[in-house]
Amino acid sequence: MEIITAQQAAEAAKGLTFETVWAALMESRIQMQEFQQELAKENAKSQKENQESLQAMKRTVEELSRNVGGVNNSFGRFMESLFSGGLADKFNELGYEFNRQGPHVKFFDKPSGKILAEADYFLEDGQYAMVVEVKINPKESDVDDHLERIAVIRKHLDNRADKRIIVGAIAGGIVHDNVLKYALKQGLYVLTQAGDSAVVAELPEGFKAREW
Repeated sequence: MEIITAQQAAEAAKGLTFETVWAALMESRIQMQEFQQELAKENAKSQKENQESLQAMKRTVEELSRNVGGVNNSFGRFMESLFSGGLADKFNELGYEFNRQGPHVKFFDKPSGKILAEADYFLEDGQYAMVVEVKINPKESDVDDHLERIAVIRKHLDNRADKRIIVGAIAGGIVHDNVLKYALKQGLYVLTQAGDSAVVAELPEGFKAREW
């Protein structure tokens, strides 16, 4: 670091007056203000660009979510359509007498209009009703959710003095062995894909459908 002596400082100050020093300070101040203004503009521009980038990213994510959601919904509807053909007939071969089959049957709480539950397919006859849930790749948790769904529908029918016996089934495009065994153990029928149609999975010896 260079040390400036008093003599050097005095030599440097020669010719300086208050006015020149003040003018230099004012010029520096103006330059500083201009720099600060420019910096503020750059910051504002950067923030705006960042904000625009964030907004663009948000729009992209929302669009992707809609597209993915649409694909998932479409594929889900496609899966349901695969299981719809002759669904009642498949179970009638097991001894039921279903004569009505409804897709996306909603059960409403009459006072509030709230949806209590929805069945992907609801099969009916005079004695039994079957609630069918369709999943692309059902998990054990989906089986548990379906059991809860059936319980809600049972309560709803009781409130309407509908005493028909409810049984349940879960259908899947891909049903792993652990899920198949778990669902059967819970007393649910299981439907699986076989080519372009659906079949009721083989029932283990001693299987008894759970009744609600």
